[in-house]
Amino acid sequence: MLTKKDILFKLFISTFSLSAFTFGGGYVIVTLMKKKFVDEYHWIEEKEMLDLVAIAQSAPGPIAVNGAIVMGYKLCGLLGVIVSVIATIIPPFFIISFVSFFYHLFKENRYVAFMLEGMQAGVGAVIVGVVYEMASGLLKEKNSFYIVIMVCSFLANYLFKINVVIIILICICIGIGQSLYRRRAL
Repeated sequence: MLTKKDILFKLFISTFSLSAFTFGGGYVIVTLMKKKFVDEYHWIEEKEMLDLVAIAQSAPGPIAVNGAIVMGYKLCGLLGVIVSVIATIIPPFFIISFVSFFYHLFKENRYVAFMLEGMQAGVGAVIVGVVYEMASGLLKEKNSFYIVIMVCSFLANYLFKINVVIIILICICIGIGQSLYRRRAL
């Protein structure tokens, strides 16, 4: 059995390494967090991870930091939040500081441009993977309500260009309404 100190140490190392070696934004880190905390450590269940990701996406701010906040809180409370946020912020801070210091050298370098173009393709593939994993998690529940919400949200954004914030707020209201309905039915 791991002590709280052991969990905090593993949480720091995990979020630090995920943040340091993940390129492409928050949606990429979500998949890696799932692999680390659900599949490898078994600290949380897959459904709970989906709930935590939904919370992280709904909150303002970068999804990587929001994900670290909800994961840290779930595992170790306020101390877990502090540890995971610090570990998540340190790598990008130093990387961006380094890049900005040498920006004039990177700006015109065609090899750096080629590298970034290649990374874009990889990031696109990882994001597709995230979407697939999250959607398959909902489909496993075989609840047509979730599937309808997912499809309607996609169509509202893709076809009708409805702002994502509005879609998220509507989905929050639907989720609250469904929870209240379930409580009254019990």
